[in-house]
Amino acid sequence: MLNDRDMDAVFQALAHESRRRMLDVIKEEPGIGVGALASGFDVSRIAVMKHLAVLEDAGLIVSEKDGRTRKLYFNAAPIQMIHERWTSEYSAYWAGQMTRIKYLAETKETESKTQRLRKRG
Repeated sequence: MLNDRDMDAVFQALAHESRRRMLDVIKEEPGIGVGALASGFDVSRIAVMKHLAVLEDAGLIVSEKDGRTRKLYFNAAPIQMIHERWTSEYSAYWAGQMTRIKYLAETKETESKTQRLRKRG
């Protein structure tokens, strides 16, 4: 479970458009190097490094040194933990409601078909 400080760090990291775009790239290209990532942004490499530091402090990325290259990987765990904090107790309720609606709709459809067949016969 994330504490309030950790959650604040995740929300702060996600609040900036460039960091969200960086996360998208890292998610789609696991192990991308910092240089390759930076080349896709119209800011200095230092600015990219600062954004990456915010993302890493929030636990949203993990970096790994591979020789002279720093490889980047997306970590969805903090986002998932935040999601579960507010949704897990409601998910079961709404899944049950959706099943109920599906059952009612299917029953209604079956009744309609039966009535049409009776009218024909």
